Amino acid sequence: MFSYIKGILEAKSINYVVVDVNGIGFKIFMSQSAIQRLEEVGNVVKIYTYMNVKEDEISLYGFITNEELRMFELLIGVSGIGAKSAINMLSAITPSKFALAVISNDVKTLTKVPGVGTKSAQRIILELKDKLKTEEAVQTNDIGVMDNIISDNKLEEAVQALKVLGYSRQEIENVLSKIDIKPLTVEDIIRKALSFLGM
Repeated sequence: MFSYIKGILEAKSINYVVVDVNGIGFKIFMSQSAIQRLEEVGNVVKIYTYMNVKEDEISLYGFITNEELRMFELLIGVSGIGAKSAINMLSAITPSKFALAVISNDVKTLTKVPGVGTKSAQRIILELKDKLKTEEAVQTNDIGVMDNIISDNKLEEAVQALKVLGYSRQEIENVLSKIDIKPLTVEDIIRKALSFLGM
């Protein structure tokens, strides 16, 4: 319902903020790391939002970037992970590390996130990789210039990780063509690509 909310930051708490929009205060739950990165109280902020609707509750969850929102949506789509667990995970792992862990079957990295055990980490990887494969199968015309320049595993891993975060092959191709990837690690490539994609 709400793509984002832009207004004056009225209050910060441990796990939520209040944003005033024309006299209406929106209570938005956010990760602790996101709250720390926000402007100071009294400044104008723009927060991407997700409305979580339950039988007895309607809550707004907020994110500083679209990548964080995408990661949240992916997590709550995994069986056994609710909105509160997903928002807590955002405090412990960045979208770039998360996407890289999924495509590289890195259970160890995911289990460093509070509340995520080995079984939960394995389930996250399994369900999200299966979803990625399904999306790739649907994109029959998804063949572009990157197929001709992927010369190492590093670049392919970065492409797959960005796909996990919901970007199309064409968007990824356009951005990676602007980046000198040779001196960069996979995570650096992902992070740099996200900085362009978020512009």
